[in-house]
Amino acid sequence: MAMMLKISKVIENQIDEFLDLVSESGLIFKKAIDNYLKDNTEEFEARLERVIDYERKADELRLVVEKQLYMRTLIPENRGDVLAILENTDNVIDSMKHTLQQFSIERPDIPSKFDVLFNELTDSSIQSVEWLVRSVRAFFKDIKSVNDHIHKVGFYEKETDDIAVKLKTQIFADELDLSSKIHLRFFASSIESISDCAESVTDRLAIYTIKRMI
Repeated sequence: MAMMLKISKVIENQIDEFLDLVSESGLIFKKAIDNYLKDNTEEFEARLERVIDYERKADELRLVVEKQLYMRTLIPENRGDVLAILENTDNVIDSMKHTLQQFSIERPDIPSKFDVLFNELTDSSIQSVEWLVRSVRAFFKDIKSVNDHIHKVGFYEKETDDIAVKLKTQIFADELDLSSKIHLRFFASSIESISDCAESVTDRLAIYTIKRMI
């Protein structure tokens, strides 16, 4: 029989709110990259500011939840697992924020011929974030479905890797100068790393899920 997580409705709602911020940040990130590729700087910067704001709110909310977990609920072992899930999920939104900030600072000159693959790379990487959010929600509400969601994270992480390889191959086969190629590779890797971060969280989540199912 699965071990129950005894958390209050208030904490459950706060965790939901935290996950909403992660999910919405992913959607904003995707639109921000599309704005950048279309040279819509004003919209891009506005979306960057929204992700920064969401990241700050997620940090604050995570700290509130952590404090309440220490004060009110859960045996220490379960509390540690929940805190680790929240802290590692928070790293994903940090990763999205840092990637957009690098775009804003370094302004990579991306030839339009690479727009489609950059958008596909972004979409796949953010899909992994969305399924991560669903995995974490299931951990608290429907433990039996967690592994189904984790499987999707793995699928999109692999898809993201494949698209990244294709994009980088095309970049280095192009007639761009070497410094431009290296610069574009950095940004492709930065977007790709978001899915790696999501998969890293689900690797831990899978272990915590097994512990609860024993």
